[in-house]
Amino acid sequence: MRHSFQVNLGGMVDLLSHHLYSSPRVYLRELLQNAVDAIAARRADEPDAKGAIAIDVDDDGLLHCRDNGVGLTEAQVHEFLATIGQSSKRDVLGFSRHDLIGQFGIGLLSCFMVADEIEVHTRSAATGEAVTWRGYADGQYTLTPGPDRDEPGTTVTLRPRPGSNHWLDPRTVEELAREFGEFLPHAITFAGKRIDTGGLPWEAEHPGEADRRRALVDYGARILKEDPLDVLELSAPEAGLTGVAFVRAHPANPAEAARHRVYLKRMLIGDAVEGLLPEWGFFVRCVVNATELRPTASREKFFDDDLLAATREALGAQIRQWLMTLAAVDPARLAALLRVHRSGVMALALHDDDALRLVDRHITFETNMGRMTLDEFRRRHQVVRYTSSVDEYRQLAKVTAAQGIGLVNGGYVHAVEIISRLPRMDPDVGVERLDMNDLVTRFEEVDADVAAAARGFLDMARAALEPHGCEPVLRGFEPAGLSVLYLESEDHRVALDLTATAERSEGAWAAMLSMFEQPQEPSRPQLVFNHRNPLVKRMATLDDPSLVVLAVEALYAHSLLVGGHPLSSEATATLNRSFLGLLERSIT
Repeated sequence: MRHSFQVNLGGMVDLLSHHLYSSPRVYLRELLQNAVDAIAARRADEPDAKGAIAIDVDDDGLLHCRDNGVGLTEAQVHEFLATIGQSSKRDVLGFSRHDLIGQFGIGLLSCFMVADEIEVHTRSAATGEAVTWRGYADGQYTLTPGPDRDEPGTTVTLRPRPGSNHWLDPRTVEELAREFGEFLPHAITFAGKRIDTGGLPWEAEHPGEADRRRALVDYGARILKEDPLDVLELSAPEAGLTGVAFVRAHPANPAEAARHRVYLKRMLIGDAVEGLLPEWGFFVRCVVNATELRPTASREKFFDDDLLAATREALGAQIRQWLMTLAAVDPARLAALLRVHRSGVMALALHDDDALRLVDRHITFETNMGRMTLDEFRRRHQVVRYTSSVDEYRQLAKVTAAQGIGLVNGGYVHAVEIISRLPRMDPDVGVERLDMNDLVTRFEEVDADVAAAARGFLDMARAALEPHGCEPVLRGFEPAGLSVLYLESEDHRVALDLTATAERSEGAWAAMLSMFEQPQEPSRPQLVFNHRNPLVKRMATLDDPSLVVLAVEALYAHSLLVGGHPLSSEATATLNRSFLGLLERSIT
């Protein structure tokens, strides 16, 4: 035996207000949507019918939304208004037509988020009969004949529920009606005042291109609440999409998805719709109208289907082409954009060779030879050497410059990835992370007599550094003011990271990490003592083992701090011990 589901309307209202819709404010959009679709259905049989929607709030606080659309018969009211989830856009009314907005039968139900009672007074254009349906939040409804209307159409009246009066305040209603319906192709009034604008801003005609651009920039300033840096027009015919993209005047956060103002068949569906552009397009905010994209049940975003994916790709290609055109015809505008949105353009270059060329020629990087583009750097150096962290760069910039080695700071967002992609554009360019062992070989070997005299010092330094797995080396290099340099190879850094991660992990994850193959003998870090430095020269002549140990430990800890290396508990203890020991020696 089969039984029918029992629907708790109060629970449905709670579900709608807290989970389906982002805010009760959408109730007015749903009223407008139903009215627009009713007008479109009537025009299917009466092409010359003039659509009109009138909204007002009376002295008793009741909201009325009137349209002169197709209306409903008594049987249709029973079928469509009294069955939750039943689509009211049925072929019997012509409501399955392509030019309609609504696709779900829950629109009117959303009004229960702000009202305890909904009254629908409707007259059918097909039969002329008029009926009044009253629905209540407890799930009950009544249906009575009449009263008659002068013409076909529907009037929806909402009585505010306790605590929701502000949603039916005249100022709020007018603001929502204007926001959702300003571009709808019908005469829309609030309290007798026309609120529709009749057209999309990017479809308006202007005397010249400069006037058109100025008007779009002014519109963008109203939407963004700031003057946009630039504006470009967009289109995706397959999705029936047209619109504009505004380049934001301030840096955007790459971690935050771009949100766009989107209209569906001229009805606003959302002011923060995500997924319209590729992820790298976070520096652009779009305002678009589409006719073919499919909305979700809440009509606040689109299904992420193949059509939306194709649209996203098409819009991304247009923004990319716009950037390439700027590079060719208006470098000054491009430079202004890159100063603000460097990260966004670099994110595009991660997978686009044309954008990579743009970054190569127009974006400057920090190098030890001054700020310059990668193109300039490559003309000076056969190999693009880089560091992967800012701290490492700062430690090595002066040292490498003194040895005639060009070095790029790759410690900023996307820098390493961009540098690594350069061979795609120029197969002859060499790209490598700075090799610490190679750097040491460029330092000056000390004379044999100096090496012999410093043998005792190096033995004491080796003993002091052995607990830290570090090897002392004596070399001469510029700048002479730098006493020591801590150099750690990549394989050693990887080995340390794996070990530290495994120690912090438990269970299956720890077992998985243990399966990673680690180098049999990762090269040990080196603490390079600069023999050109006066302090190091004096240290090399010391014959007091305890003082040498304290001095070596202090320089070791100092080099870790300067290079931005993490201090282990052992290194921290070494720093404290050497500092206190040297302090004690200095005052006794």
